[in-house]
Amino acid sequence: MTTPQLTDAQRERVERALDTVPFARLLGIKLESVVAGHAVLSLPVREDHKQNHGVVHGGAIASLIDSAMAFAIIPLLAENEQTTTVDLTIHYLRPLTEGVAKSSARVVRAGRRVIVVSAEVLDDKERLVATAVSTYLRLSPEAD
Repeated sequence: MTTPQLTDAQRERVERALDTVPFARLLGIKLESVVAGHAVLSLPVREDHKQNHGVVHGGAIASLIDSAMAFAIIPLLAENEQTTTVDLTIHYLRPLTEGVAKSSARVVRAGRRVIVVSAEVLDDKERLVATAVSTYLRLSPEAD
């Protein structure tokens, strides 16, 4: 994992988040790089990611995308702040059957309450597999 432009506090928060997402570990998602507002995560394709036609299940790709988006956001948050996904729209463009998928997520706008993020998924031949856009809501301890 590369985190060249993060402060020590941001790096610690990213590492804590990485250690506390058991579902990402179950899928085998790996954090490749993160800077404030941008993250790249990868998913080495395994047989148990595939649906019955030999194509990676859309849910596995959605999980890769959502995870990449979350890690792009984490360095932008205050220490006591969290986020939750409000919506996620994915366009699946090409079947993924083997290799390593990489999702690159970038924060489009980080407002006081709402954060908009976009992402792309490429296969290991650099072909576009999916695109996505998502909205996240900032959560703080003071909010109801």
